[in-house]
Amino acid sequence: MGKGFFISKVVAVVCVVVAISAVATIIALSVVYAQEKSKNQETPTTATTAGPGTQTTTPSTPKEPWQRYRLPDSLSPISYNVTLWPRLTPNTDGLYIFSGYSTVLFTCVKETDLILIHSNKLNFTMFDGYHAQLKAVDGASAPQLKKSWLEVPTQYLVIQLSSPLQAGSTYELFTEFVGELADDLGGFYRSEYDEDGVRKILATTQMQPTDARKAFPCFDEPAMKAVFHMTLIHPHGTVALSNSMNYEPINITTPDGLNLIQTSFGPTEIMSTYLLAFVVCDFGFIQSDLGANVLIRIWARKKAIEEGQGAYALEKTGPILSFFEKYYKIPYPLKKSDQIALPDFSAGAMENWGLITYRETALLYNPAVSSNGDKEWVATVISHELAHMWFGNLVTTKWWNDLWLNEGFATYVSYLGANYAEPDWNMSDLIVLNEIIGVMAVDALASSHPLSSKEADVMRPEDINALFDSITYSKGAAVLRMLSSFITEEVFSNGLNTYLEEFKYKNTVYQDLWKNLQTAVDNAGIQLPHSVEVIMNRWILQMGFPVVTIDTKTGKISQKHFLLNPDSVVDVPSEFNYEWFVPITWIKTGAAKDQYWLLTKEATNADMTTGDGDWLIANIDMKGFYRVNYDSENWDRILTKLSTQHQDIPVINRAQIIDDAFNLARAKIVSTTLALSTTRFLNTELEYMPWQTATRNLDYFVLMFDRSEVYGPMQGYINKKVTPLFKHFEELTANWTKIPEKHTDQYNQVNALSWGCSTGVDGCKELTTAWFKEWMDNPDNNKISPNLRTTVYCSAIAEGGAVEWDFAWKMYKSATIASEAEKLLYALSCTKQPWLLNRYLEYCLDPTMIRKQDATFTINYIAGNPIGQPLAWDFIRANWAHIFNDYGGGSMSFGRLISGVTKRFSSEFEYKQLLQFKEDNINQLGSAASSFEQALERTKANMDWVALNKELVFDWFTSEISGTV
Repeated sequence: MGKGFFISKVVAVVCVVVAISAVATIIALSVVYAQEKSKNQETPTTATTAGPGTQTTTPSTPKEPWQRYRLPDSLSPISYNVTLWPRLTPNTDGLYIFSGYSTVLFTCVKETDLILIHSNKLNFTMFDGYHAQLKAVDGASAPQLKKSWLEVPTQYLVIQLSSPLQAGSTYELFTEFVGELADDLGGFYRSEYDEDGVRKILATTQMQPTDARKAFPCFDEPAMKAVFHMTLIHPHGTVALSNSMNYEPINITTPDGLNLIQTSFGPTEIMSTYLLAFVVCDFGFIQSDLGANVLIRIWARKKAIEEGQGAYALEKTGPILSFFEKYYKIPYPLKKSDQIALPDFSAGAMENWGLITYRETALLYNPAVSSNGDKEWVATVISHELAHMWFGNLVTTKWWNDLWLNEGFATYVSYLGANYAEPDWNMSDLIVLNEIIGVMAVDALASSHPLSSKEADVMRPEDINALFDSITYSKGAAVLRMLSSFITEEVFSNGLNTYLEEFKYKNTVYQDLWKNLQTAVDNAGIQLPHSVEVIMNRWILQMGFPVVTIDTKTGKISQKHFLLNPDSVVDVPSEFNYEWFVPITWIKTGAAKDQYWLLTKEATNADMTTGDGDWLIANIDMKGFYRVNYDSENWDRILTKLSTQHQDIPVINRAQIIDDAFNLARAKIVSTTLALSTTRFLNTELEYMPWQTATRNLDYFVLMFDRSEVYGPMQGYINKKVTPLFKHFEELTANWTKIPEKHTDQYNQVNALSWGCSTGVDGCKELTTAWFKEWMDNPDNNKISPNLRTTVYCSAIAEGGAVEWDFAWKMYKSATIASEAEKLLYALSCTKQPWLLNRYLEYCLDPTMIRKQDATFTINYIAGNPIGQPLAWDFIRANWAHIFNDYGGGSMSFGRLISGVTKRFSSEFEYKQLLQFKEDNINQLGSAASSFEQALERTKANMDWVALNKELVFDWFTSEISGTV
């Protein structure tokens, strides 16, 4: 961990010989690469790029093994020895590069005369005209190489042999190579930041899902687990990190006199290539006590560490690790847990085994500047990544089609871990707002997809990248939460334990988890209507979810595939006919009743009939992944209860009632006026979850009507509802000078201020502009509460002009805390000046102004502004090729860009524009292809909804603000 915390000085001596012999070769490689001016877009002239008959694009029906995207099952890796030297300064051509060499030890499982190993954008040293050297282990002779080339479309190094490798024999493949240390956030890449006026460069990695092959040749599939022996060569003044603990670094001198450090690392556990990580930087760190069982270190920019921004992460990592050790009933598998905050990182975080990488906002926290939302994000992301240390890393799914199990599980249990670390936050309830409600809107589209895909449907890197979406993460979490609920959390934990014990260091398919959970269910004596696998198959093998309708007059219950647009066509057949086995939890007039299983399309439960004074609510605490509709009389009784004694209904269900009603109305199942009526009680509601759910649903009305005459009366209605909440927090916080004690109250205070200012509550805008002006007058002393800064910044910039915008931009560029920079990045999009918004859009394509990792989010922020939306849409159409090449293809946030920029679309003209844009760029959609389909479907639904509801909604809001019924 800290000084002197190394594996062994004695063992390190072994590395010295390797270092000295390697340096000359590595320098020669760097000279070769300096001549490459194409930035690795093509393979080098020193290598044969294609064999006879090789096509420039892979055919739809591949004829040769190297034209297929999946590796054959003839070879199995055992271990890799990899040495890499990243250059943290550009060469004479202005390129940042890395050079290295690798030896992979592998076993021949089936006799073959072909070696396929992944390689992407690497330039190889040739050995007698071949890209590699092959030798047999244990004295046997290896076949001669016959031909080698780089198969660019499928990202292989292809080696044909003159005679076959023998099944059961072991071989070594040696390669030397150079690659670009680009700023593309994938593979082995560089990140840049300024510290005390000095530009700093670091080298880091992001391998998941298919970019380990950009760092060195490897069998880059999750099931190809191996042991990795890493060595990094780096400048003095920097430190090298990897998955394992390092041996003591040694000084080396290159033939041309460069003094460098060589750091070698102990062997990793057997693991997948996508979990490999290594970093070269000059960061600082803080660490756990030396006597701790697991060494925990938090790494970040030195200034961030000095300011204490890593303290919260260090404080919570130990307890969360302990929680998961108890939850899984298995000790943490490694000796250390390094966590590092990177200035440039495409995802939120990455669960590399032993070296977890994070965006700065997901690991660093400064109580003087960061909000409670920032703090919650740090806790949940740390918990998510630590959950993977067992589920995903120790046991890994065989292929990416089961990514949902890995990410959905980690998302679900991250709330359990965070709840343990922060018991006062009620995190186990907040999963409903943060994950479940949002993903239900996506899964209600006919263009959604099942959680588990067929392996044959997920082959290309872009297919894999497309799976990193809200269905995978959030729906995966929702259905596992539902499963845990109906078999109990204790039984769920017991099944996880046997699953992890049985398959540790191996790979699985989702059925393996079902079998272990079934055994736990049987051992506990829990009675289910069908096996775990039979029940869950209906939730993971078909898309969507049901709406359950309960008629409290007759006790009749029915289910139907819920579609946001009832006129959309579902052209994907389901073997289950879009029916589910639904666990229905329910209360009658506040009293909990026995769970009921709906196993058919229709059924009757006489207990669900109600008397005159009774009311019934189903899906308690939204543990089930479905919506609920009722007969009109029960809806009326629920609305009466909300208006008179809303506290009698559980708080999550108050949120559920609002969300279900609004979505049922959009699906034309209930009236829009019924949905709007579920918000009438909000003037007496003080809890965050109902208010936040209402906010999200009313936001849809804002999106649809903020450019029409409906907007005025709608704002008047919301003003009436939020004014009591605004006054409540004004009093609770002693005129906004104190922070509410309760976690969710701190969130709801933001709702009060945000709605208050946007709807014109007396004194609100004056408050926010005065706070912002005070900060502008004294930039070194920002007194605005961190929880309120996003809202205050946005409100003040919206009310102001260029002076306010330029001040905020200056503060953004000088921010040393990522969470503060993120708040300003959003607030800058709130201006009402089109020319400022256009300038801001242009900044998005300049990485010196806005980091690549933030560009798509910034465009979305601008599109969220009604003035900015058409500007953003024009911008991405005009710059699509550049955006796609620099930010798309494999980017996990790329699909969100399409969704964000088109979410306001509700006219025939916009629909035709979107369709034309898709057709014009059909070959440049990448991982966003499904997002275009969803955007088209959503636009069609918006068009229909607006046509049906505009006049009705105008009349309802007008009536409400005038006081008539």
